[in-house]
Amino acid sequence: METIASEMTHAVETSASPAFAWNYWTNVANWDDPPAIFQLEGPFVPGTRGSTRLPGQEPLHWFIREVTPPNAATIEMSFDGAALSFEWRFVGLSDGRTRLTQRIVLRR
Repeated sequence: METIASEMTHAVETSASPAFAWNYWTNVANWDDPPAIFQLEGPFVPGTRGSTRLPGQEPLHWFIREVTPPNAATIEMSFDGAALSFEWRFVGLSDGRTRLTQRIVLRR
C-alpha cells in the first residue's frame, strides 16, 4: 500500500484566463526554470514521457500520468520504491483570472 511520505502545495493567481494559462502551460517549450531543460516525447496526453536535464547530471525521466483539459494534470517521476508526483490544477475565478495550484507529493 502506498503512503504519502511528504507533500507540499503552492498556489498563485494570474490575470490570464484559464484557457490561456492551460494552453501556455501544456506547451513544454514554455517551461522556463534555468538551468533545467525540459523535453516531451509527444503530445501532452497521459502516458507521454519526458525528461529534465540539468548540467552535469543524468536526465530525470518522468511521464504524464493524468490530464483533464483544461483543469488538471499530473506528472510523475518513479524512483526505486517511491514516486514523486506534481499535481497541477487550474481554476477559473469569477473575475476571469486563474488560480494555479501545484501539489507535490512523495509516495512510497
